[in-house]
Amino acid sequence: MLSENKLTIKCWAEEDRPREKLQLKGKQTLSDAELIAIIIGSGNSEQSAVELSRQILASVKNDLFDLGKKTIDDLTKFKGIGEAKAIAIVAALELGRRRAQSESKPLDKFVSDKIAFEMMSPLLSDLPHEEFWIICLNRNGRFISKHKISSGGISGTVADMKMIFNTAVKELACGVILCHNHPSGNLNPSETDKLLTRKAIEGGRFLEIEVFDHIIIGHNNYFSFRQNNLL
Repeated sequence: MLSENKLTIKCWAEEDRPREKLQLKGKQTLSDAELIAIIIGSGNSEQSAVELSRQILASVKNDLFDLGKKTIDDLTKFKGIGEAKAIAIVAALELGRRRAQSESKPLDKFVSDKIAFEMMSPLLSDLPHEEFWIICLNRNGRFISKHKISSGGISGTVADMKMIFNTAVKELACGVILCHNHPSGNLNPSETDKLLTRKAIEGGRFLEIEVFDHIIIGHNNYFSFRQNNLL
């Protein structure tokens, strides 16, 4: 028999059940835990789906970016989360990441540091390793394309100048924005980051390709070399 303090979702008022709440009040009214509860469908013998979802979120301090880094093995450590539910959570978060990426296309806009961050954050902010990308721009600083140059480990990745400028020349770019992530969330540029930026500026001069900026992406935030007078 259920205690007064332990009720399953089916015993709640209809407007308080996640699925019914979404239908009656709209998706914006649901908490992150309620949305995850809909994805997993059920809890375990001790917790409702919402309670289990709250526990999962608490493990990442309610940070969806950190939750996006969790693997299937990480999620199946929670009682009541089997492989199928873990896969559903991972797939839902990946779909959300791709949606954010598609919404951040700058089209023919001038690419400022803020727009560069909005475009690259869905790709880089929740990665457990470093990646280095470039955004290719035309003479007016408008978007042409973006390209991954390298992928590395937790503490760094190698960005080859030949790869950077070979890609930029193929795109007929007149400028580039350098971009990489810091998985630690620390946005401060390292001495290696500063050296790489100086080398890119020097190399670009010979090819008449301007380095408009270098963006470091952390957890939902960024550092701009241009805005901090480091170019």
